Amino acid sequence: MGEDTDSTPALNHHGFLPDHNYVTEADIISTVEFNHTGELLATGDKGGRVVIFQREPESKTEPFSQGEYNVYSTFQSHEPEFDYLKSLEIEEKINKIRWLPQQNAAHFLLSTNDKTIKLWKVSERDKRPEGYNLKDEEGRIKDISTVTSLQVPVLKPMDLMVEVTPRRVFANAHTYHINSISVNSDYETYMSADDLRINLWHLDITDRSFNIVDIKPANMEDLTEVITAAEFHPHHCNLFVYSSSKGTLRLCDMREAALCDKHSKLFEEPEDPSARSFFSEIISSVSDVKFSHSGRYLLTRDYLTAKVWDLNMESKPLETYQVHDYLRSKLCSLYENDCIFDKFECAWNGSDSVIMTGAYNNFFRMFDRNTKRDVTLEASRESSKPRAVLKPRRVCAAGGKRRKDDISVDSLDFTKKILHTAWHPNENIIAIAATNNLYIFQDKLNSEMH
Repeated sequence: MGEDTDSTPALNHHGFLPDHNYVTEADIISTVEFNHTGELLATGDKGGRVVIFQREPESKTEPFSQGEYNVYSTFQSHEPEFDYLKSLEIEEKINKIRWLPQQNAAHFLLSTNDKTIKLWKVSERDKRPEGYNLKDEEGRIKDISTVTSLQVPVLKPMDLMVEVTPRRVFANAHTYHINSISVNSDYETYMSADDLRINLWHLDITDRSFNIVDIKPANMEDLTEVITAAEFHPHHCNLFVYSSSKGTLRLCDMREAALCDKHSKLFEEPEDPSARSFFSEIISSVSDVKFSHSGRYLLTRDYLTAKVWDLNMESKPLETYQVHDYLRSKLCSLYENDCIFDKFECAWNGSDSVIMTGAYNNFFRMFDRNTKRDVTLEASRESSKPRAVLKPRRVCAAGGKRRKDDISVDSLDFTKKILHTAWHPNENIIAIAATNNLYIFQDKLNSEMH
């Protein structure tokens, strides 16, 4: 999979070709999200900015230009703040972006930092009114005594302008850091999750939300787990799932009770006692959970594996994929450099047949659920050249037999990590965030995976 590949050159977060020698913290991409049609792609960064890319329509003169994404709009979503009551700085970093389904000419998206969620309207303007009776060309109010005749204002064409305006600000509802937002399938409500609570909001009401999950113990010394991610079911507006640092998934039904502290289903894999180690609990923490488009399956990512769960089977995952099992012998050094706490995301393709997730050394992994084949690919400057071929890569475990082009696990660069990925909802187009660069690969997917 992923051989004959068109790709957009590696753009940095502002859509310019990057200077690879210098990366500022503010430019590091922290989230990537396609809209429901895949025509728009939004990225958020640690500097609180959101950049929206738009897919170019197919050109008759340049048939290969279809699929190129160019910068459509850039705006500052969040600014750094200070909580004076708690003497805490609130980072401007964008934790998550979620698009609302398009219902008119404008687009709407939710963006959140650690504390505040904002609803943004993205609209286009290509006409401007002219010929006011009471205003001059500069927009200043005229002296009424100089107005001797009435005219009908007209709309004149102008250069296309993309306007981004904040429509709602949802604040002051989270004591802890927000890690997830998810729009409900009723398109009227959404939820936001932090370490210990999940709140339900109505998109039109900013001054109150309903607490639907609260796992905070009476005594914080009894705290054993935190919420790591949460998502609504794609079709049933009453169902949602949340994952925990203990590696469990809880499916909740809002029809059963207003407060969903008692789950409907608990998905948990029994631990193998023989494999238990000091790191077991850390690497079993679920960093991301995603419903399949069909709503039948759940995809989760922990430190070393990606798992597919069937909603009808709670006892164990349906499928387990080893993302980078060669790191198992390196857990001690990964703990010392804090990499073991990295939170990798995961994504489904449009037909739920292939899953994708990131790894280190700017590698990302794809697993075909039908053929059981998998591939390791690299997001790099070379692979992002137009008409480039994505060559499968292979990592050789320490002490293992190396083949030509194999990479030793000891030479992996752990500062280059693919945490955030997104898959176009219908087509084989993927977006990969590698530090401050965004790689967009448009695959003419071959069915075989090496």
